[in-house]
Amino acid sequence: MPLDAPSPPTTAASIAAAIGAISIVGIGLGLSIPLLAIELDQRGVSRTWIGLNTAVGGLSTVLTAPFLPGMVRRFGTSTMLFGAIVLAMLSLLGFKAVDSFVLWFPLRFLFGAALCVLFVVSEFWINSAAPPARRGLVMGIYASVLSLGFAAGPAILGMVGTQGWAPYVIGAVIFAAGALPVMAGAAGAPEIEAHSERSMLDLLRLAPAATMAGFIFGAVETGQMSFLPLYGLRLGLDQQAASLLLTVAVLGNVALQIPLGLLSDRMDRQKLLLGCALVGLIGSASLPLFAMDGWAIRAVVFVTTGVVAGLYTVGLSLLGARFQGAELAVANSAFVMLYSVGLIVGPPLVGAGMDAVDPHGFAYVIAALFALYLAVVAHGMRMRG
Repeated sequence: MPLDAPSPPTTAASIAAAIGAISIVGIGLGLSIPLLAIELDQRGVSRTWIGLNTAVGGLSTVLTAPFLPGMVRRFGTSTMLFGAIVLAMLSLLGFKAVDSFVLWFPLRFLFGAALCVLFVVSEFWINSAAPPARRGLVMGIYASVLSLGFAAGPAILGMVGTQGWAPYVIGAVIFAAGALPVMAGAAGAPEIEAHSERSMLDLLRLAPAATMAGFIFGAVETGQMSFLPLYGLRLGLDQQAASLLLTVAVLGNVALQIPLGLLSDRMDRQKLLLGCALVGLIGSASLPLFAMDGWAIRAVVFVTTGVVAGLYTVGLSLLGARFQGAELAVANSAFVMLYSVGLIVGPPLVGAGMDAVDPHGFAYVIAALFALYLAVVAHGMRMRG
């Protein structure tokens, strides 16, 4: 057996521990990302350089992910998570302690590497421990709780403010709290005992619907989060109404992941991924047809963003159903790596689209990304039979 699966009595506790750990980390991440951008802006750093520094975190994930299966096999799941939590804490405190902006680049690289470990290893743990018949439900719960964590981070930042050491110390404490569930569930954490016979490229070819879902969702998610409020402003909304659109999108992500996870346990997950992308294509392409100040567009944004987030949830479930042990660890690494590539390329693509066709290029570029996914995956399905 390439994987030591948790025994049935400890499975629920093991899953809860892994979800609890990564969800607490999500709170810290939701707090730290806007905090770091605000800190740089207050120091007088240009927005271009802020964007470049942020992109280093995505680059770090792309470079780190391929090495994680071997590192998990050597050091163990819980040890890797503990190490990543410590690195995230120290990196976050380092941002405040270091005055030189140049040193923020290696710090951002280390911070990104820590987050990569946390997400890849936690998702491997959850996917490994999830009962096959309820894998979609488990991943839906994970995605919903993680989304709540991301939403809670900025809310905490709003309460404590962005000045001084307080938000950095609170963020570090939140990251440290993520170690408590890991300690509680360490006995049920899966370990990798064998080396995968397949490379990351092999698994990308074997499961294009799942792995490419990570890339498309990463590109669309960051494109939406970066430019949806601006899209509303360009079409005449005030700042409060434009921000409300983003809130509606986040609520859609939280609300629809468990239903999509349940659905994925009852139907072909590859077809469900195509359905999610089709909803994304139709919803995005239809945005220019609606009045920006009406409830209709809010409903479209809620449903579209919520269903599209299923690309991540269902994609992970599909990987868990197809692979196990070392191969699942490699597949999870490939998924997160492609998601991070999407994070890097999404905002520039959507921004360029808005510059070319102002403002509806936002909707057209996102729709084009879904069309690309549908074309590639449908072609792959035809080629296989």
